[in-house]
Amino acid sequence: MDNPALLIAVFFFCGLVLIFMALYFGSRWFAQRQNRQASSAKSDLEGMFIFTDASRILAINVGVLILSPLVAWVLFRNVVLVAMCVALAFVAPRYVVRFIARRRLRQFEQQLPDALMMITGALRAGASLQIALESVATEAMPPVSQEFELLLREMRLGADFSAALQNLERRVPLQDLAMVTAGMALAREVGANLAETLESISRTIRAKLQMEGKIRSLTAQGKMQGIVMSGLPVFLILILRVMEPDAMAPLFSEWYGWCTLAVILIAVGVGYHFISKITQIDV
Repeated sequence: MDNPALLIAVFFFCGLVLIFMALYFGSRWFAQRQNRQASSAKSDLEGMFIFTDASRILAINVGVLILSPLVAWVLFRNVVLVAMCVALAFVAPRYVVRFIARRRLRQFEQQLPDALMMITGALRAGASLQIALESVATEAMPPVSQEFELLLREMRLGADFSAALQNLERRVPLQDLAMVTAGMALAREVGANLAETLESISRTIRAKLQMEGKIRSLTAQGKMQGIVMSGLPVFLILILRVMEPDAMAPLFSEWYGWCTLAVILIAVGVGYHFISKITQIDV
């Protein structure tokens, strides 16, 4: 083409088409992803007896995704931090749900020995197993009471006791609970003394929890050292940014400064990962 104006017009039109296609397909992908994430979070939360609307979860996700980069830009005026906020906002809902699930499992594990002792006491008082389970569902604290209430509902609807126990074990994936369900099913099949079996399991779980508490107290110093050593480079960067803004300016405005920050963050993340692995001991 000899006409430069026509050439510029063609390139301009092609650029507009590409931008339109990127915005159109990008918005569709973003909407589908957010809807899938909200539906998945709603399903996971309902499994933990936390009932909410998917539209509310979607609104929170979109709000965090929009507000966090804006706040980062207003406070720091840094493109790298804005991009990091966007990436964190994309993956944060999944990790929040996982954190809630882990905390709930931990609460269930802590409450399980007391629930087993309640069942044992009711059985020794002459109550049936269903009445003993009802006492746990009505008198215990959540989440143990919620899970045993759901177990009783399944049994009232005609589900077999072993099938209801398997559903409970699937909802609460804990080794301690698997030991309890196996002991209940075995005692029911062979006619053993269920009260003694559950009492023995309760003592075993309680001893295991005490050992885990001792291990956590012994490794707490190492975990704190990992947190301090991981946060120290970031703290020094912020202090130097305040004390020597001119000297630290290239670290936040030039490409080699961004590369340096990326290397620092990767090194800190790898170091904290190995420290957490060293201080994490399974019983």
